[in-house]
Amino acid sequence: MFNHTKMRQLISAFVDGELSSPEKQMVGKHIDECPSCKGYFKQLQQLKVSLKEWPSEDPSPDLEQKIKSQLINIKSKEGVKMKTRILAVGLCSGVLVTALMLILVNHVVKPGIQGHLKSATDDIGEQFSPGNTSTLSFTKSVYEGDDVGLQSHPDEFNTEQYNRIYENDFLEVKENPLSTFSIDVDTASYSNIRRFFNSGQMPPKDAVRIEEMINYFTYTYPQPEGNVPFSINTEIAACPWNEEHQLVMVGLQGKKIELDNMPPNNLVFLIDVSGSMDDPQKLPLLQESFKLLVQQLRDEDQISIVVYAGAAGLVLDSTPGSKKQTILDAISRLQAGGSTAGGAGVQLAYKIAKENFISSGNNRVILATDGDFNVGVSSDGDLVRIIEEKRKEGIFLTVLGFGTGNYKDSKMEQLADKGNGNYAYIDDILEAKKVLVSQLGGTLFTIAKDVKLQIEFNPVQIKAYRLIGYENRMLKKEDFNDDKKDAGELGSGHTVTAFYELVPADSVESFAQVDKLRYQQTTVVPSRDILTVKLRYKEPKEEVSKLLSETISDSDFKAEGVSENFQFASAVAEFGLLLRDSEYKANASYAQILRRAKQAVGEDAEGYRFEFVGLVKKAQMLGQEDTAQ
Repeated sequence: MFNHTKMRQLISAFVDGELSSPEKQMVGKHIDECPSCKGYFKQLQQLKVSLKEWPSEDPSPDLEQKIKSQLINIKSKEGVKMKTRILAVGLCSGVLVTALMLILVNHVVKPGIQGHLKSATDDIGEQFSPGNTSTLSFTKSVYEGDDVGLQSHPDEFNTEQYNRIYENDFLEVKENPLSTFSIDVDTASYSNIRRFFNSGQMPPKDAVRIEEMINYFTYTYPQPEGNVPFSINTEIAACPWNEEHQLVMVGLQGKKIELDNMPPNNLVFLIDVSGSMDDPQKLPLLQESFKLLVQQLRDEDQISIVVYAGAAGLVLDSTPGSKKQTILDAISRLQAGGSTAGGAGVQLAYKIAKENFISSGNNRVILATDGDFNVGVSSDGDLVRIIEEKRKEGIFLTVLGFGTGNYKDSKMEQLADKGNGNYAYIDDILEAKKVLVSQLGGTLFTIAKDVKLQIEFNPVQIKAYRLIGYENRMLKKEDFNDDKKDAGELGSGHTVTAFYELVPADSVESFAQVDKLRYQQTTVVPSRDILTVKLRYKEPKEEVSKLLSETISDSDFKAEGVSENFQFASAVAEFGLLLRDSEYKANASYAQILRRAKQAVGEDAEGYRFEFVGLVKKAQMLGQEDTAQ
């Protein structure tokens, strides 16, 4: 049986700022998921605020007598359960006693905050009953000598969650000639870290996924030719942050399909309207964002709206895109409140998508949430199983993240990855326009699924290599040819870019090695090739993959004159290394990032690259402040 007594002791320590980071994360997660403890936490915070508002005054000599008199008066006038209250006072010392005293003196000295303070302590007082000895025991242990966290502040409560990232290491080519990973077109990490910078903070290290930062931007790769859904583009030059190394860029360009030529859409908007979404940067921004998407609908498209809070419900049955006002009105009526039955919402959304399935169309659930699921089927494993099952039926998932404070990045990234979809974070209406208007085709329409890359390095030319980013997209070498293995999806017009940092074969650097094999020998074939890029993909409705390949030789190395694509993308990668305080950042610096980024801004019609320059400057200033401290 769960020990709420112990948890509430931890909540008190949480408010006091006495917990370690792992303990804070654990307690914050429980508060988020337990309505009872969440209410208790809010009561403690309210009590703390009231205590901070209390004026500094010396108690009068007759204060004790006044307290006794007021105990009797309150009991007779307001019907408070004073036996329980007095028992609690008898058991406790410290802040709870102080709080009760303040209530009583409040009746005499300061009626102005009486209601606020009394409400908080009365709510806490309701926890006590003559038969609830565990609660009384808890009261004594928690409040004895406790100051209820007077140094903390309600706004500091933060339960955002990010998966731990373990950076890819350098691997020796002779021992590990193959590197295999799934592509990633998510962009959430970049707009999320932008949110931190715009609020004057450095982002958490694990919020920085370098591949998503790079792929936030578009690059001028050539459109594919023929029936192939994308082109493969490569470039190799000196590594900007380590002159002893080389840097190779691999870029994919998805075929751009005009919206009018896309198949009809069967979309289910799955919208979180729980109490955690009651914030200007959450549900109101979400509503305005979806209204932008509705304006792009065609007559042949159809929209359903499912919402979830304490339970899931169908707000709008499948409606043609020609009835835009009906859809807009349904979105406008949404209000936030209640707990978060995210699992039930996911199940209902897929059920509605299946009922309105278009065999020749794009069937997709668009989940918009802060990721704070806490009722019903909410574990990552359960939700992933549901989503994996439905993707096999041809229903894909797009995830849009909103909000701060309790944002669950780790959960939403995983759901999008398993749902054959993409994941974006919407921090303002301009980002909503980028994702849901400017890049709508890439967001909604998949042109290739299960896209995998496998790079074979030549030990004659390269001693070791390191893939930058994609840590949670790594695959085993055997997975490349396994068509049952899930991988990333590429949308219409999307670009995907990846970097490898290479150590030349003649380098004196040493890396971790294993003993020589006794029963096998490896023969190296002389070649001027540096590496071979192999790529597997499936057509959206096919289950058998197709293979493409591209080779880079030593003659492709550019001593100078690298492309704008290479310059800018490598600047973004270097920025990510600094933000992560990477073990492999070498000589990375804000100054050289700014120099290359400014040189490679190019046409920048939407201003995204220019904005990046501004973010680097903000990081530079914040970094200097951190150093000064």
